Parts: sequence; C-alpha cells; structure tokens
Amino acid sequence: MKLILKDYVLELKHTFTISRESIDVQPSLIVVLEDEGFSGYGEATSNPYYNVTVPIMMNELSKVKSSIETTVNETPDIFWTKMYPLLKHNMFALCALDLAYNDLYARKQHKKLYDLWGYDISHNPITDYTIGIDTVEKMVEKMQELPWPIYKIKLGTNEDIKIVTELRKHTDAVFRIDANCGWGVDEALKNAIALKKLGVEFLEQPLKADNWDGHKRLFQDSVLPIVADESCQVSEDIAKCHNHFHGVNVKLVKCGGLTPARNMLVEARALGMKTMVGCMTESSVGISAVAQLLPLLDYVDMDGAMLLAKDIATGITIDNGVTHYSDLNGTGVTLL
Repeated sequence: MKLILKDYVLELKHTFTISRESIDVQPSLIVVLEDEGFSGYGEATSNPYYNVTVPIMMNELSKVKSSIETTVNETPDIFWTKMYPLLKHNMFALCALDLAYNDLYARKQHKKLYDLWGYDISHNPITDYTIGIDTVEKMVEKMQELPWPIYKIKLGTNEDIKIVTELRKHTDAVFRIDANCGWGVDEALKNAIALKKLGVEFLEQPLKADNWDGHKRLFQDSVLPIVADESCQVSEDIAKCHNHFHGVNVKLVKCGGLTPARNMLVEARALGMKTMVGCMTESSVGISAVAQLLPLLDYVDMDGAMLLAKDIATGITIDNGVTHYSDLNGTGVTLL
C-alpha cells in the first residue's frame, strides 16, 4: 500500500467568524492510500484551537509511513487499532488516515461504505447551513444567497438575541445556535428562553468545554436541548457527557476518524442521547465521509464544502439539505 500526502489551502466564499476566531482560508491535508489499483481518500483540516497544523499532521504520518505501507488487507477496525498507539497524540492525522483507509477498503470490496456497514439511507437527516458571525445585514445577505430549511447560526456576541430576532424576520427556517463556548451559565439559561420563542431547535456548546458543573445545570434547567461539541472529543467523552448534555456532536477529526465515530454514536444512542456529526470546513473529501454516517444521526452539520469558494474534489452533493450519494464506491470521492 502506498501513502501519498497532499496539502491544500481552501479559500472560503466569505470570511467565517465564530466566537473565538475569523478565517478566510482553511489549510487542509488530503491523505491518499493506493493499493491493488484502488485509491482511498481522507481529509483533516488544520485548527488553531486544537494546535493542529497541516505540516504537523504530515510530519506525524510520515513518521509511521512504513507501518502504514506494510498493511495488507486488514479490516478498518484492525487497522485503526494498530495505528492508534502511533498517532493518538494527533487525532486529526489519525482521522485523515482512517477516512482514506475506510474508503480504500470499501472500494476494494466493490461497495459503497454505508452499504458495507449495512446502513439504511432511506431516513437520512438533512444538513443545516452555517451562518458565521457578521453584521446583521451580512448575515441576512448570506441567508438570502442560499435559502435553506435549517440554519446553524454562530453566536457569542453582545447582541445575540438581537441578531436572531432580526434573522427570524427573513426566514421560517429552523434555527440551531452554536455559541462555541462563548456564554456563561446564567446567560445561556436566559438566552434559551428568548431563543426558543424565535424557533431555535437546540443550543450547541454554550459554555467552555471543561465547565461540567455549568453543563449539568443547563442540562437540568434549560428550556432548549443542549448539544456538546468541544466537550465531546474522543470516545471516553460520551459517558462524561451523559446527563450533562442532551446530545453530542461528534467531529471525525477530533475522535480519530469514522471508525471511533461509529462506536461513539452507537454508545450515545444507547444512553438516550441525540446524535450529531459536524464538520470542520472540509472539502468534499471529508464531507463525503461524514455522509456515510447519516443513518446513525438525528442531526447533521455537513456544509463544509458549501462554504468554499472552490472545491478540490467531487463526491456527495447536497440539494436543499438533502444528501445525494456519488455513483462511485467507497465514500464516492474523486480529487479534481
């Protein structure tokens, strides 16, 4: 098996702002695995919050290149278990590798990945479309640029309720709110009351990731469901989030790929929690991998490639929130 690493800088359509940063470009690593005439593709984007850069990921994967390339037809579960001790200090790199290996493995079996897993795609949830923090006028313009059934709205300003009140005047769409750790407990409780009246479905990660006492209070007292993101990174966090959040947003890059994500989602459902997978502004390589998990999800945020000025791959397509799969096997990706 041959390992190929490709680095890209993904340009965004608009400046993307959340409570802690603004970006105009998104550096991204694409992992390609080639074997027996087949190619598998995986992706992980850089992220300053988690101290991950593309050069760091490339360096870590290069260190274990021989272990990767000597792998022969192992199942993705066995491959991930073998790679985890070597890459557990960089889950983003492990994710890109795991996505590529799952894609390659399914293609060699001549199956779409969700088919290989035995998933039924007939009741897939639809994806939201994210509106980053901006002036109210710009946020309205972004909604009008792409009318959509569900919007995920980034908040964490001094005028959050005013923003959502104004946005509500321009659409009947469902709203989801992501404060990216930007609120305090009392602020979140108060905002939840106002936001529920404005047609908000749930709040994602209102508090700082390690504020477990605060999470518990919100879980008990909030009038809106609370979904964990920054507080739910790896497999062990599912049990921690139980009875502190109503749901979990699993990010492939944070947990180390599709292989652990599947287990996390099954565990969360068994605990009675809502399940969600989000994205980190990936191209269609990463988004097409997320799409394989849709049958396990209550909610999904897989608009990353839609936020780009230009995609670097083809794969799944999204029409008014509905996912349409590629005719190709694996995750259905082709690099452009």
